[in-house]
Amino acid sequence: MAHKLATATTSTRGGDALGSGVEYARAIDLVELPAAVQEAADRYDQVIGDRDRFLWKWIHNLFDEFTLSSVALDAADTVREQKTLLTIFVTTMDDLAEMKGDSATFNRARRIPFEPNPREGDAPDDVDQEAVEFLAELWSEIAGGLEEAPRYAEFADLFEYDVRQTINAMDYSRVLNDNPRGANRAEAERFDAYNMAMFPYACMDLMYSHSFERRELGALRSLLCELQQMARIGNWLTTWERELLEGDVSSGILVCALRRNVITQAEVSEPDEATAERLIDRIKSHGIESEFTREWEIRCRAARKRTAEVDSVDADAFVNGLETVMNHHLASDGYK
Repeated sequence: MAHKLATATTSTRGGDALGSGVEYARAIDLVELPAAVQEAADRYDQVIGDRDRFLWKWIHNLFDEFTLSSVALDAADTVREQKTLLTIFVTTMDDLAEMKGDSATFNRARRIPFEPNPREGDAPDDVDQEAVEFLAELWSEIAGGLEEAPRYAEFADLFEYDVRQTINAMDYSRVLNDNPRGANRAEAERFDAYNMAMFPYACMDLMYSHSFERRELGALRSLLCELQQMARIGNWLTTWERELLEGDVSSGILVCALRRNVITQAEVSEPDEATAERLIDRIKSHGIESEFTREWEIRCRAARKRTAEVDSVDADAFVNGLETVMNHHLASDGYK
């Protein structure tokens, strides 16, 4: 059985129950990935190689915390594996869009979930064919597994739509980094949040949920909107410093800093390490992180008020899971 970390019970202001950052990283290192995920992670390292395996172990370890309670117990391992594979797919797309700025490959790869078998020779010369082939193979494995789910046909169209929205979120970040003067918090919250893939994850859960009442689908998806924003804030709080050094200004924290003239476009265009450190200290001194932490807490309270709208899923447990995820975000600060 794969090693799994104990869940956190601390407040969202810190991850003390999970130990220091170094202790937490060592615990994550003990998490065992399924064979299919290990193989996909190996291929990612060969083709892209921008992320440490910590990320895949971190999310795989946490999926139980924000998986819908309606998922059949005998499908739990399958769902967790498929979600981790989807995470690798989404993250690879994100790397092409943001880290590498490879628009040609991104634009070709974004068609894969909807056009898995394109005509030979339709890719431009500047497309990274190895990356496209990796993503196509990975998607084939994800889609093939999902087709075996008992309620696949019922939720397949929603899943396709939600995957499209997730890819659009990456495209938004790509376009924003090319047009940083367009950065604003309203669009960051509305569009960039879909990068968290909360909706595709939930659709995967529903495909394996015999007891879920379809009449509650609207209420569940409405709740997911709030929870997805919470997940996005947690991610922003623990990745914005790395993204600043990479020249990625799509994080809500950096968007706010730019709009308030705490930092300037010229400073973030291609910052060296020393410049990035100065900008990080400046942003922290203006309390922007604390502002986002407070927003997370407000959204969490709002979500709890709406959990009674869904009966066939334990919505309170789902919100509890997002609190645990936030604690793990904080404990993993600097590692993702």
